This record gives sequence, structure tokens and C-alpha cells, in this order.
Amino acid sequence: MTGWRIRDFHASDMDAILHLWEQSHTSGVEPVYALAEVLASCQKDHAVVAVHGETVLGAAVARAAHDQGWIVFFAIEENWRNRGIGSGMLASIENRMAPLGLTKLSTLVPETEHRVAALLNSGFVDRKHLRYFEREIPVQRQEMGLLGELGGRLMARNLWSAVGGMQREKELLERRLVLPLANPDLADQYGVVPPRAVVLFGPPGTGKTTFAKAIASRLEWPFVEVFPSRLASDPRGLAGALRETFLNISELEHAVVFIDEVEEIAAQRQGEPPSPLQGVTNELLKIIPAFREQPGRLLVCATNFIRALDTAFLRHGRFDYVIPIGLPDEEARHAIWTRYIPSEVAADVDVDALVGATDGFSPADVEYAARKASQQALEKAVYSPAYSGADARTPPVAAGPSTADYLAAIAETRTTVSAEVAQDFREDIETIARL
Repeated sequence: MTGWRIRDFHASDMDAILHLWEQSHTSGVEPVYALAEVLASCQKDHAVVAVHGETVLGAAVARAAHDQGWIVFFAIEENWRNRGIGSGMLASIENRMAPLGLTKLSTLVPETEHRVAALLNSGFVDRKHLRYFEREIPVQRQEMGLLGELGGRLMARNLWSAVGGMQREKELLERRLVLPLANPDLADQYGVVPPRAVVLFGPPGTGKTTFAKAIASRLEWPFVEVFPSRLASDPRGLAGALRETFLNISELEHAVVFIDEVEEIAAQRQGEPPSPLQGVTNELLKIIPAFREQPGRLLVCATNFIRALDTAFLRHGRFDYVIPIGLPDEEARHAIWTRYIPSEVAADVDVDALVGATDGFSPADVEYAARKASQQALEKAVYSPAYSGADARTPPVAAGPSTADYLAAIAETRTTVSAEVAQDFREDIETIARL
């Protein structure tokens, strides 16, 4: 069999490329690049095919990255190997990319691929002791525009580990939410249906929003916060704007959707005539079942007042779990204090004393006390008699706040969570929580 030739890729060759890729895929040699990447480069970058008559025998596809070229696909029909077709395609693709001024042409080959004669004959060198690493980007380019319109974003990848302490809550969220959502095939094997919606409840300032963001970070899914107060000004009304927002969210492949203070739009429905918000509550109750039908999504609602929620809102079938998020434990308070104490004085501050003095403090309370201590220490240093009359721009010799400064600020801090609220929370755990 002779008479083959090489020409540029045509759009009509797409089926042949698909056939060659599938042939490589099923021959025991896993292609390095995904089919979508190969097809995209065929259309946008550089591609040649070898043909006999009108039949495509092989293909070489490459793209340029700065001054280096990468061959992303190289395949030949089994019956046409060892006829010089591979070397011819490699030479042709290199000639077509020559005007780009490339300094190097490279390709990645699976370890199981031993048919590399064309590469060696074309002057390619087998670089030993190299390893290939890759990471999937969680949000594709085409989703970024929609994500921006929704006000969503990707959270920092280390946010989950940055949540210090609260090990009981973190372990619960890891097991109930992250595990089945991150491994849907494994969950299906065990008959586990990944959760679609959860409620986080607890006193104000206990970090429910932080946990919602941390879940998104752990899953590497976009985080989209829905603000009913912002939607209220929409000409379609709050219910219509809420419905439209969730329709747009459905176009994302994955998402953690967060509604804070959900009691504002899902409070107990009562009274005659019905309040305007009852229509919003009804709309939300319709949205949740439709949301649950879509895989790759998690709705997280947070509330400070779990008792205020409509009973129909919390029933089984809408929310998989109702999870309490309480005040930070000792380990968590230690982590929070460490975050706010300047590194210059960290070695001299008795953090354990601060942790012990802030039992019953929320994360927001600890932050307030820490910032208050820093401000008071700064003012004390700048306006002390030793520096009176000095240039205020000249920093004092004192390094920063001391243990005494922090303890004084703690004593002046009014805690967010009263004893009565804490007691109500403990009762709600017994009667409402669903773990």
C-alpha cells in the first residue's frame, strides 16, 4: 500500500480524529490529553493528517506555548505503521510551526507506549528521569463569566485546613458532606445518595459562613452566596429574582450555594392576610426540590434562629442534615488568637491564658478583643509620656500588645452569645438537629 500524502486538517476530518483517539484509548495506551483538548487544538492550533485517497490514516496535532511547541496528539492507523507516515507528519507539523520561532518541540508519551520509532527517527530525545504532574482546574473557562455574574468565586484551597480547632464539626462535615460529594461513584457503590442541601444553625458569630466557604474550598467547587436583600429590589420581585438566580446557578457544573440568615425568607407562615414574604417562602420551598435533582451542587442555609424557620422548610426530603455549629472549643480559640497576635510579640504572649479567659466567646468576639487590645496598646505606646511631643510617624520602641493588654480587652468585651441563647442552642441540638 503506497500513495499516502500529508495535508492540513479540515473540519470534515473531525470524525476521523475521533476514531483515531478512540483507537488509541482502547488499545491499552491511555492518551495523555483529553479528547476535548485534542479537538480544540485541531480547530484553533496546528494539525495535519495523513491520507490515502480520501481516507485519513493518521494525525498530528500541536499547540505553541511561548517559545515551546507541544504535540498533543499523534496517532496512526495500525495497518499503516512503519511506512514513514509518522516521521512525515512530525516534519510537516514542525514546518507549519516554524514561523512561530519555537526553540523546542516536545511531546508526552505514556509509559506503556513503546511505538516511538517515528519520534526517535525525527530527532526527538527520550528525556529520562522526568515525571509528569497535572491538576484539573475545577472551573472551566466558559463558566467564569456566569460565575462572575452570579457574584460567585473560587475559595482559597487551604481554607479548610485554616479552620483551626472545631474538630468535631469538621469531621462531621467531612464525613457527611465532603466524602460522598467528592466521590460520587464510590458513594453510589455503597448506596449512599450524596447530600444536596443542609442547614447550619447556631448562635451569631460562631463561624457558619466560614464553614460554608470551607466546604466549597474542600470540594474545590465555586462558592455562590445568594443575598435576598439584594434581590428584593429586582423588578420581578424577590420571589421571581430568587427563581431566576437558581436557574442561572443550574448552568454551573458544580456549586456550593449559600444563603445566610435564611430565616428572613423562610420564617413561619402565619397570619391573615398572608404577609408578602409568604410568597417568597413558598417559592423557596419549590426551588429546593428542583435544586436537589441536579448532581454536583450543595445548598447550605445558615440561621441564627432555627426555631423561627417554617416547619415545612426543615422537613425530610428538603434538607439532608441540620447541623449545629457552636462556640469554638479551646483548640479553636487558640488558633483564632494565634491568627490575630502580631508575630513580633507572639513568643511573649501567654496564649493559653487568653484561651482560658475567652470561654464562651464567639470567633467574632475573639477578633474584636484582639483588635481592641492592639489599638489600645498602640495608643498607649504613642501617647505615653516618653513619646509626648515626638513625631507621631516615628514608631515607638515597644513591639506591640502584651498579655495584660489582651486580658484587659477581654474584660471589656461583651460576648455575643448570652447564657440564655447558649441554653436555647443546646435544647435545639436535642430537638431539631439532624446528623
